[in-house]
Amino acid sequence: MLTIQLIRQETAFVKERLAVKNFKNLSIVDEIIELDDIRRRMQQERDDAQNDMNSRSKEIGAALKDGNSTKAEELKSQTAELKEKIRILNQEHDIALESMNNKLVLLPNLPHISVKAGHSAEDNEIVHSEGNIPELGADALPHWELTTKYKLIDFELGNKITGAGFPVYTGLGARLQRALINFFLNEAIAAGYNEIQPPLMVNEASGYGTGQLPDKDGQMYYVNEDNLYLIPTAEVPVTNIYRDVILREEEMPVKNVAYSACFRREAGSYGKDVRGLNRLHQFDKVEIVQLAHPAKSYDVLETMKDHVVGLLRKLELPFRILRLCGGDISFTSALTFDFEVYSTAQKRWLEVSSVSNFESFQANRMKLRFKDSEGKTQLAHTLNGSALALPRIVAALLENNQTPDGIKVPEALIPYFGTNIIN
Repeated sequence: MLTIQLIRQETAFVKERLAVKNFKNLSIVDEIIELDDIRRRMQQERDDAQNDMNSRSKEIGAALKDGNSTKAEELKSQTAELKEKIRILNQEHDIALESMNNKLVLLPNLPHISVKAGHSAEDNEIVHSEGNIPELGADALPHWELTTKYKLIDFELGNKITGAGFPVYTGLGARLQRALINFFLNEAIAAGYNEIQPPLMVNEASGYGTGQLPDKDGQMYYVNEDNLYLIPTAEVPVTNIYRDVILREEEMPVKNVAYSACFRREAGSYGKDVRGLNRLHQFDKVEIVQLAHPAKSYDVLETMKDHVVGLLRKLELPFRILRLCGGDISFTSALTFDFEVYSTAQKRWLEVSSVSNFESFQANRMKLRFKDSEGKTQLAHTLNGSALALPRIVAALLENNQTPDGIKVPEALIPYFGTNIIN
């Protein structure tokens, strides 16, 4: 959530950056300032009335001491009127504050100054590309056929048990999932991340804290009876560990990693882009999360990018990095880099990771703060990244490494998988 101080002090800049994100209802910014003006006025009038009442109370004591009961009763009557005025002012203040906050949560985060305007993924900027795209024969198969051929994933069985988008991994397919999860976790732990195993459901306050609510309400699975949400990513519970927490400056950066199943309704998804593992309702992902000092968060973002680069290099996958434009960046993010791997059989790029800096946007919602060396309390910056999401990594590994003898396993994965080929 944007701070009211920023909105008031940098109104033109706020509107300019919101426009880069294609946010249309810029009048909300002015409405927020108007409501804050009302809130401030009510607060000032309330404080003045409180001071006045305190003065009257002292005068009552003095009048009673002097034996002037008539004046004391008159002052008591004035005090009662002031008390009622304060009660009304408190109500008006709270109404203005609630209305202001209800509008504040509708504003997305401001995009970083490096984020360019754009309308969709087609306007994203490729900032790095690496690796050789393998040459496959004319008989190369897409992953959904390879998983059937080698009995790795049963999509129909998942459809029977639950529905489309909930695959069942079997045999070596299940082992490949486990191998990738362990590989990603161990790489993160070696890089200094602390492993967390979070709950797979969160309450409304947690969804609000990281910005999924109210923005992504319809995209999350909801357990009505208990007012809980299935997590779309481990970012949500892991970041919310620090909701209403004040850290010490020397504790930062805080580095956590978590494996979890992720659940997304993906309402409206259809067509060739959702075949096989391309888009699922339930999938596995390893997430890295950092809490950083505001002055250092963009350096931290670079280290997180480098971490994902190292994983993709070890998996020997051709990949590229994109800086997302204003029209494609998420509601909560200030700057996001997407990682895509090339799926040779499908002849298309597949997104496998987003690494983002949210600056203080989530921290302001969660009241996540730290005390600096001077004892001043500040909002921390939050960052996260997929390291990595499994479905499209599996798709690319299977397709790019298929041979007449089977599917080759990357060398870095062999200690976890137990063999160098799937056949």
